[in-house]
Amino acid sequence: MNRIFLLLFAMAMPITLFAETGGYEYRLLATNKTSTMERELNEAAAVGFVFAATMGGETAFGGNETVVIMMKSPKPGRRRYKLLATNKTSTMQKEMTAAGNEGFAYCGQTVFTSTFGGREVAVIMELDQDQPAKRFQYKLLATSKTSTMQKELAPAGGEGFALKGLTVASTALGGNELVSIMERVAE
Repeated sequence: MNRIFLLLFAMAMPITLFAETGGYEYRLLATNKTSTMERELNEAAAVGFVFAATMGGETAFGGNETVVIMMKSPKPGRRRYKLLATNKTSTMQKEMTAAGNEGFAYCGQTVFTSTFGGREVAVIMELDQDQPAKRFQYKLLATSKTSTMQKELAPAGGEGFALKGLTVASTALGGNELVSIMERVAE
């Protein structure tokens, strides 16, 4: 099985694989282009798949890629996805706020190395078209010191923001930052 997987993986980029287990069908998406990943997320969603997990990194034959696993359950919903990627925390905050105002909610994040953008934090956001419209607010906290992150999490939590994701990413200034993404339903 592993040899078949590696052979299929090496044959084409981006690649989509299918496997059925225990009532769920899974689709693996892998690419090194953010625009390709967003398109593939929405193509999978159009046939009933929903986001399950993401990870970025170097794969055996694909190089630096973002990998997303989608799943289809017996009761699929109608979803749309946005993939946001940037190496500036302030830009990500603006893009997530705009998406949150449209009703998109945080799904997952990873560090993505793209051909033109370098190392970026990538965030996948989802709009569930079968649920009543909600708006979301986002707060991104970024620091190179874990002690500073602890100090920033407390007041954000007091404002009703829930921690949704955490990554360590290189910034445009060349340092490593701990990036926390927090979300609350807009009032």
